[in-house]
Amino acid sequence: MKSYSLGDIAGQLNLQLIGDPDCPIKGLGTLASAGAGEISFLSNSSYLGQLASTSASAVIVEARHADAAPTSVLIAEHPYVAFAHLSQLFAELPSVEAGVHASASVAASASLGEGVCIGANAVIEDDVEIGANSAIGPGTVVGRGVRLGENCRLHAQVTLYHGVQIGSRVTVHSQAVIGADGFGFAFDGTRRVKIQQLGSVQIGDDVDIGAGTTIDRGAIEDTIVEHGVKIDNQVQIGHNCYIGAHTVICGCTAIAGSARIGKYCILGGASGMVGHLSLADGVQVSAMSLVNKSITEPGTYSSGTGQMKTADWKRAIVRFQQLEGIVRRLKELEKLVGADD
Repeated sequence: MKSYSLGDIAGQLNLQLIGDPDCPIKGLGTLASAGAGEISFLSNSSYLGQLASTSASAVIVEARHADAAPTSVLIAEHPYVAFAHLSQLFAELPSVEAGVHASASVAASASLGEGVCIGANAVIEDDVEIGANSAIGPGTVVGRGVRLGENCRLHAQVTLYHGVQIGSRVTVHSQAVIGADGFGFAFDGTRRVKIQQLGSVQIGDDVDIGAGTTIDRGAIEDTIVEHGVKIDNQVQIGHNCYIGAHTVICGCTAIAGSARIGKYCILGGASGMVGHLSLADGVQVSAMSLVNKSITEPGTYSSGTGQMKTADWKRAIVRFQQLEGIVRRLKELEKLVGADD
């Protein structure tokens, strides 16, 4: 089990410490559940009551909340970010050892950097390049001509189709599929004719891709995911999409082909975006919203109806269906009033 002194943590995170630097910290916890030897954080003022009663040995807080803490504190401008860095100190990731498992299939033309790990039953096809210290999980397939940067981790049963390019420090979780054909068919009046997907997928550095997520290759040009993008589980990104740097896409979101999303956007869970639209930098889309027209200014956008009791919702739906008639009658009344004037 990992353990650090509070002074060590303050030094590694470059935070001001008020309290005992020799206090041992062996784990993390919430304000409500943390006990002796554990550290927590406060990033939302609505939990101030829990801060006052926490049993944690230390907490990470903004300077304005330091006096409210009953224990040692670390002062951070952004406690949640500091907590994220702290979590990395305590992570217990399964270790990987450099080398190729006996059951793996690695093409003779593949190039493996120093310290690369290839897991059991993995398949590395022709002309693949894998950067130093990257790890390929069991059952993962890396298609012909793929370029993978340094310090990447592909977990078990990931599939990278031919020609995909991935930067450094990228994590791809199990069952993700990158570079499958985009959904492209032309209708000739009788049947659907397959449009061959001639592009590929380019993924930048420091990208995280969740389990079961799919990113389709482009029809002509590449699908592009810029540096620092974070993609949750079960996300669908269609062909020729462009995802700007440091954007976050939450679980079960579906983005249709040729959509263009700016930098630092957030798409809430189970949201959707119609193809060929664009989002400006800094747009936030609420969970389960549908983007059906382009958004040109940063801000938070929502669609759909808010939660209510089912009986009230049913009555509201009836009113929605009546709106067109109500507007028509209102216009007729306005004409009559105008005529009387």
